[in-house]
Amino acid sequence: MNPSRRLVTAWATLAAVVASGTALAGTDAPLVEVWKSPSCGCCKEWVAHLEANGFRVSAHDEGNTGMRGRLGIPVALGSCHTALVAGYALEGHVPAGDVQRLLKARPVAIGLAVPGMPVGSPGMDGPAYGGRRDSYQVLLIAKNGSTSVFSSYR
Repeated sequence: MNPSRRLVTAWATLAAVVASGTALAGTDAPLVEVWKSPSCGCCKEWVAHLEANGFRVSAHDEGNTGMRGRLGIPVALGSCHTALVAGYALEGHVPAGDVQRLLKARPVAIGLAVPGMPVGSPGMDGPAYGGRRDSYQVLLIAKNGSTSVFSSYR
């Protein structure tokens, strides 16, 4: 194969890989609405994590306590931000992969929560944490408010 044909083939392959890896980033990408404090840095980092994983995000800098209650998330599962995606609530630093899995499985549930702010979860994993990673669980919140483990991170 001549060099210019090889270059065209390489560019075509690269374009296909990029297109397949960012399929969610187009207009069909799920919209995640986030309620957070305007000054919270880890919330901004979690939003960046979602965007880097193909989600569209609309952030509301008005706090999240009221929205948490409206979405039916128990107070004990609280964190620093609350979100809504395709009818599901998200509380805290839920990894994008778990959100994608939730949207694919479509369980009858309120949504997912990562209670507190575990170091090493998306948004709580920057240089300021010195590489520290705490174990944490992503919980599936049933319609009655009970929870079960959706994912575990060690």
